[in-house]
Amino acid sequence: MKNVQVLECLERRILHGLSCEWDAALWAFNTELRKQMCKPLFVLRDFKTRLGYWSSEKREIGLSRQFVLNHSWNDIREVLLHEMAHQFVSEVSNAHQESAHGRSFQHACRMLNANPRATGTYIPLSRQIFQASECESDKTRLRIQKLMALAQSSNIFEAEAAMIKAHELMAKYEIEQIVQNTPREYFSVFVGKPALRHFREDYSLALLLMDYYFVKGIWVGAYVVEKGKTGRVLEISGTSRNLRIAGYVFDFIRQFIESEWQRYNAGGKLNRYRKTDFASGILSGFRMKLEQESPPGRDVSFSFSPVPVYDTRLKQYTEMRYPRVRTFLRKGGRCHSGVASDGTEIGKTLVIRKGISQPACDVPSRYLE
Repeated sequence: MKNVQVLECLERRILHGLSCEWDAALWAFNTELRKQMCKPLFVLRDFKTRLGYWSSEKREIGLSRQFVLNHSWNDIREVLLHEMAHQFVSEVSNAHQESAHGRSFQHACRMLNANPRATGTYIPLSRQIFQASECESDKTRLRIQKLMALAQSSNIFEAEAAMIKAHELMAKYEIEQIVQNTPREYFSVFVGKPALRHFREDYSLALLLMDYYFVKGIWVGAYVVEKGKTGRVLEISGTSRNLRIAGYVFDFIRQFIESEWQRYNAGGKLNRYRKTDFASGILSGFRMKLEQESPPGRDVSFSFSPVPVYDTRLKQYTEMRYPRVRTFLRKGGRCHSGVASDGTEIGKTLVIRKGISQPACDVPSRYLE
């Protein structure tokens, strides 16, 4: 009985979240178009072969119960926006003579940043990216993965050398792609989970990914199922290869911080603010490591330093996705210099190790676990 009540409560929060996400997505349209969009009913159904639907007769958007209970909010929102695009075609465009995924639907998807393929037996985009199988033609990625495997070595010098070479290879490949103006496809996915509050180290880690792993990041609004309120989450944009790498690095560093903090604060005497000082110190130390000068004999043009070549296509993609972006400054609180310094020294020893092809980010997130 208790499990049934928990499940019912969870489903109510999810339905409320769908409503909140619909309200937020509505602002993708201008004032006149918003007036023509009426808020639908939201329901969960026991589908076996589809993820969701829009019903113009019932004026409702339905999602698969099994899908929403076993996937991340990123995936759920992806399907919701797809169905919202169908609603737009039905209520605003009135394109009844077009096919279900015709020109008007594609136009609505572009306005909503919706995935036109997120229906039926479709595999959510985040799972496609982070669970992609190895491809023999992707020789560069395989070489990077092998170098990351070498970084697993117990020999710290061998591990660091492998990580350095892997980063150099990433930088070299990106520079070549940008200089040669190679056509590339960009995607956007969440990393981490939506939360009502993010700490200083979360923003530092976001900047680290943008500075060294060839992705763009933006904090976007997203519903926090566990809290029943709207919070924020980091969304990164880039090529599928770079999203996989950046997503893995994100998870690896967060797990490293957590394990080192448990060891450092074994007595449990330090509070959450000191954990932020410690985590920020680790990220600072790792950044110092990335910024170190190349040793003699290494090709300095592909060192750890931020790559000077700018990916204008990625910039254009993110500007089209989010034409209105607001920046804000956060005041730093008091910092315990001793704890931060200890974290910095530990950060200088951090080596990103084996596992670069494994799923990262918020996929999947089962809320009942």
